[in-house]
Amino acid sequence: MGAIEVPVLIVGGGGCGLSASVFLSDQGVDHLLVERHPDTSRVPKAHYLNQRTMEIFRQHGVADDVLAEAAPLEKFGKVRWQTTLAGDGPLDRRLIHEMDAFGGGALRETYAAAGPVLPAKLPQMWLEPILRRHAEDRNPGRILFHHELTSFSDEGDHVLAEVRDLETGEITTVKAQYLLGADGGRTVGAEVGIEMQGPPGLVNTTTVYFSADLSEWWEEGTLITHFLSPEDPDLSSNLIEMGPRWGKECEQWGLHFAPGPAGRWNNENVVPRIRELLRIPDLEVTVHKVTDWIVHAHLADRYRVGRVLIAGDAAHRQPPAVGLGLNTGIQDAHNLAWKLAAVLGGRASDSLIDSYEAERRPVGRENVDWAVSAAVHHQAVIDAIGAGHNIPAGRRKQRLEAYFDPSPLGDTVRARALEIFHTHRGGCQSLDMEVGFHYEDGALVPDGSEPPARVPMRNEHRPTSRPGHRLPHAWITAGDRRLSTLDLTGRCDFTLITGPEGTPWCEAAARVAEKFSVPIATVRIGAGCEYADAEGGWEAVRGITDAGALLVRPDQHVAWRSTGAGQDAEQTLAQVFAAVLDR
Repeated sequence: MGAIEVPVLIVGGGGCGLSASVFLSDQGVDHLLVERHPDTSRVPKAHYLNQRTMEIFRQHGVADDVLAEAAPLEKFGKVRWQTTLAGDGPLDRRLIHEMDAFGGGALRETYAAAGPVLPAKLPQMWLEPILRRHAEDRNPGRILFHHELTSFSDEGDHVLAEVRDLETGEITTVKAQYLLGADGGRTVGAEVGIEMQGPPGLVNTTTVYFSADLSEWWEEGTLITHFLSPEDPDLSSNLIEMGPRWGKECEQWGLHFAPGPAGRWNNENVVPRIRELLRIPDLEVTVHKVTDWIVHAHLADRYRVGRVLIAGDAAHRQPPAVGLGLNTGIQDAHNLAWKLAAVLGGRASDSLIDSYEAERRPVGRENVDWAVSAAVHHQAVIDAIGAGHNIPAGRRKQRLEAYFDPSPLGDTVRARALEIFHTHRGGCQSLDMEVGFHYEDGALVPDGSEPPARVPMRNEHRPTSRPGHRLPHAWITAGDRRLSTLDLTGRCDFTLITGPEGTPWCEAAARVAEKFSVPIATVRIGAGCEYADAEGGWEAVRGITDAGALLVRPDQHVAWRSTGAGQDAEQTLAQVFAAVLDR
């Protein structure tokens, strides 16, 4: 039996756990990651990387590798509803509706104004190898796949765990200051008494992952295509490109069946069903995997017990609508990494880690609820046009014929449906759910201001520099370089942003950095400063005067702001850091 001592033990090598490893390495935190599977995911799982996640990957030098393999926005920026993929009947291959989604089409300008990088589409089976490569490069020898956590205990001042090499059977004892469970909730959370709260499983869903050449029939440019059968609700499904190439060149697909009992389909009997669903009787199909999974709407009652923390699916599970699951998990890890680094580096007390739950659990609650609401509403949308699962076979055809009727009455049916479809923007155009989440309590100093009102459908984002919010994006210049304000934030430094009259803040920051042993980068934006606001975007969103200051955390959220000059800049900043770091 061997023994290892590390500051952090990560259990789980999926998207959340691997991201946590990358972020901790960039914070200079030694750690060990163990994953029971021999390799990264073999099934697509989550496939949409939202704008905030891509910003985080950009900060940590991962975005370029993701974008090199991901579908570009023009290849996935729509959502479609149509009757069938193929077939030659009068109601086959009829487009019911399509709308711009997730930054595509007419939304692109709005999304581009909100951040320095756009969303991307890359299923988890292609994303995880990229994350694993980055994790191994930054933490060589400490990313252990095919290793299983067999037991652990919180000893008060450390965690003691046993890890088994599933190839050799060798047991290693691991002593860690903190254990992070990113294992999907399989082991860690339940072991320390964390409960997942929420209703029983909402519905069973079957997904088949397969290869086929659909180029003759596929309408490229869609994130997801919903097929609403005019004959049989059990023939309704949705189809998603899974790469590794995109559009008409796509080779692999994910097909989600209508809800039904688990175990209906297997690798053999599902092939005729795929052909029937897609109306292509002679389609050559290679089935890779058939999975049954339960749609949940669960949130952990706690994110921390002693020295044990949870993140990702171990902390929250929601319907796939809006694509918030994996993104929320990666953002959990981003929030936690700098706090662990500050505590382990002696710059903050252990209680700083309590702010992880205080900040992230409300976001988890909102995202679970939003995903449930969007999923329920989508069902209402398709019910309204007569193609929901509760519409019997005889009436489905009648209702869809009325929808496509070229008469004036058909115009009215389509106009009514269009208004209902427009409400789906809360599911596929919810930019503010991607970048507008914020923290009210935690490692920040409130300034007494109220948050900007959020648009009910979350399809508009209103940037603000209010403490707890993500630093607003604006393009600035330094010589011939064009940067985002988000590029000013370091992976492990705090950043003080001021204007042309903010020199006292910068001088005070240097003294406070030495006093607290905390790295603080100072930057000034404006006329005569090292960074120019040539396009005026920063002035429009900064929320401070030329003499004011913003303190930004390593996770790019604002910790504190002063709209103008302070009476005693050094004392003020010292008090701010004492509060943020709980010193």
